[in-house]
Amino acid sequence: MTKQSTIRVMLVDDHAVVRSGLSAFLWAFDDLELVGEAADGAEALALCERLQPDVILMDLMMPRMDGAAATQAIRARYPHIQVVALTSFKEDELVQAALKAGAIGYLLKNVSADELAQAIRAAYAGRPTLAPEAAEALIHNARNADRLPPGQALTEREREVLALMVEGLNNSEIAERLVVSRSTVKFHVSNILSKLQANSRTEAVAVALQRKLVG
Repeated sequence: MTKQSTIRVMLVDDHAVVRSGLSAFLWAFDDLELVGEAADGAEALALCERLQPDVILMDLMMPRMDGAAATQAIRARYPHIQVVALTSFKEDELVQAALKAGAIGYLLKNVSADELAQAIRAAYAGRPTLAPEAAEALIHNARNADRLPPGQALTEREREVLALMVEGLNNSEIAERLVVSRSTVKFHVSNILSKLQANSRTEAVAVALQRKLVG
């Protein structure tokens, strides 16, 4: 990276209030410059070409394109842009998805301003930053990955989604039934396929029925 006086930061979050708060926070640090905002991953990807941020603060649960998908797409197209996941959620699968997609950091939204600033600086320098909860999730997954048979590692929410998949519901119908966004359902379905080592929804349903993973 070329030497510069400020670190160019882009905010990606579907809540305007959150973006407003983060924007105000960035103004407090002379070495951090807000260059743009996006309300979802698709908009963030479109803005990267023009704005060329150094670091992106990325929410994970968003409509249209979620944070993990956006991170993967951005890192593939613009490998010099670092992404820090900034979310309210600390579930193991979210941590895994964000880091697998290429995020260099994972922080919760209750982080202090100074800690967030340090994480942005660390990301710009190529150093990872993990919230204690994220580190704990990685350790938990590492300890359990080898000893849990496929299907047993499913979370309670993933079992709910799988049960609705067995009923034949599509992502939109599952989202409506569970009162969540379609991107959230898509995320859970992706995790289910991975954990069941299935290549398709049909195969996942077959595995669920064969192993009696749902009632």
